[in-house]
Amino acid sequence: MELNVNASLVLGTGPWELFVQSLDVFTILLLAGSVAGVTLIVWCVLEIRERSIVPGSLAGRLEDLSRNGQWERVREETSRDGSLLAVIVAAGVGRLGRDRASIRDAAELAASEVSARWFRRLDLLSLIGNLGPLVGLAGTVWGMILAFTSLGDGGGRAGPADLSLGISKALFHTLLGLCLAVPCLLAYGALKGRADRLCTRAIVVADEIVERVPSSDDGPRAA
Repeated sequence: MELNVNASLVLGTGPWELFVQSLDVFTILLLAGSVAGVTLIVWCVLEIRERSIVPGSLAGRLEDLSRNGQWERVREETSRDGSLLAVIVAAGVGRLGRDRASIRDAAELAASEVSARWFRRLDLLSLIGNLGPLVGLAGTVWGMILAFTSLGDGGGRAGPADLSLGISKALFHTLLGLCLAVPCLLAYGALKGRADRLCTRAIVVADEIVERVPSSDDGPRAA
């Protein structure tokens, strides 16, 4: 009879039961981190794309217009687009007629400001992924303390089933922390590589166009 009772307890202790029993401040923190992590992953997947950073069609049009010296058309094209390429070129063209160093500085500043927006989000995703296991470990340690404290309060008479249930509840925090960390860190590695590749391409293309912007250093040609 006692064997059947213990078996039913073990079979009745599923993931949802463990989650309800383990609900505390650490579980809430891990759930909040999971929501934030999923939100950041979705945002980064939608934003870190070729169309948002270096659109191929826009790059081709800007190349042709800059070679022909049609800088007003370049202004119009970049004003209608919010990609990194358009922002860099617009910053350089905005200094048209000034010295070459001023044009380059404006383009570099625009590139740094816009690209930093994506990398800040990626850094936050990495932070959440790295903190997840630590918060889970803290919850595990706290759960173990509570389990052994209850064992001591009972004079060491707690049965193996009670002790194993307390330990499983404690380890559940570690499981939640790992479930938070693994997707966040995998997404961080993949998205950071994509962002690096696309931002580098955008900066290279924009640099070629910005170098054609007429400057005061060109002398009579600037007119």
